[in-house]
Amino acid sequence: MAVVLTDSGEFQVAATGGLRVSPGDAEAITGWTLKPEGMCRDALCVPLNDEARRDGKVDVAAFWRTLGHPVVSDAHGETWVLGTAADSRTAALAGLEAPDFALPDLAGAQHRLSDLRGRKVFLTTWASW
Repeated sequence: MAVVLTDSGEFQVAATGGLRVSPGDAEAITGWTLKPEGMCRDALCVPLNDEARRDGKVDVAAFWRTLGHPVVSDAHGETWVLGTAADSRTAALAGLEAPDFALPDLAGAQHRLSDLRGRKVFLTTWASW
């Protein structure tokens, strides 16, 4: 099992040989669907070489790097982070819109920043270090 962290959430998947997962898990993690022509989102398809698509599985790390996004993992390949490309982060900063995230309140209920869009929000953080 591997834990994969992305902007859209946390996923636990059965992974082999790095981040080689089933097509269904690849779609859940990335939002891209495996088709004969490659990984596709709507009308856009990115071809996969034979190494990234082998034994009925998709190497999500290789695919993510093909898109120009950063990928990091721990030494044992149990935890992976699929990051956002620098140009996407720059565009988000230029738009002056904070990225979406979710945090629990003191009662444990999850709240997403996107649920407050259009309202004034005061967000403060604190760290002990």
